[in-house]
Amino acid sequence: MMEIIMKSFEFVKTPKALLTPDIVAMLTSIHEHKGKQDLYIEAHSDVLTSLIEIAKIQSTGASNRIEGIYTTDKRLEELVRDNSDPQNRNEQEIAGYRDVLATIHENFAYIHPRPNIILQFHKQLYSFAQSGIGGRYKNADNYITETDSDGNQKIRFNPTPAFLTPDAIENLCNEFVKATNTGEYDLLLLIPMFVLDFLCIHPFNDGNGRISRLLTLLLFPDNVSCTVEYK
Repeated sequence: MMEIIMKSFEFVKTPKALLTPDIVAMLTSIHEHKGKQDLYIEAHSDVLTSLIEIAKIQSTGASNRIEGIYTTDKRLEELVRDNSDPQNRNEQEIAGYRDVLATIHENFAYIHPRPNIILQFHKQLYSFAQSGIGGRYKNADNYITETDSDGNQKIRFNPTPAFLTPDAIENLCNEFVKATNTGEYDLLLLIPMFVLDFLCIHPFNDGNGRISRLLTLLLFPDNVSCTVEYK
């Protein structure tokens, strides 16, 4: 019988190993531009508000198109800007994404990366659908596959088994919060590590990519306190 070992999450040694001169230079540049952005926000808050609304529409459209979920530009704007009711299955998934995105924008200061939050986001993502998968971890093992030029399909990656998924997400969140609380590591290094591990777990039957992109937005430095309490 094959032995299955629970994956561990390394948020201590890995960030140090990632601090190559090129990455340090990029991090420095990003933080410098962030400082300039703060000054611009103070001087042109009205412009920023308008840009945020545009970004919500573009973000919702782009993230769903990656998954093959489309609607017209007109309907996309109506769904996001006017909070219109969805008219078909694609629009149901777009509307669910819209609502999670709104939750993050409105409440990010009070939302921290915890398993119950991730499940809540997933439930909200599928709140307009009748699939019954929203807010539930996968009930069967899933696989990342690829198809070659001859049409042959093979397994490219085996995510975490379904029965280990709840514990894996719990451990991932715990380790991320511990690393965040130290204040020693740049969040711009920790965030992609968290998202990559999340995708390697692949905790849901569907919606993993969209939830990963929503979590990325949630975890941006302005959205995460360096003194998060995990309970």
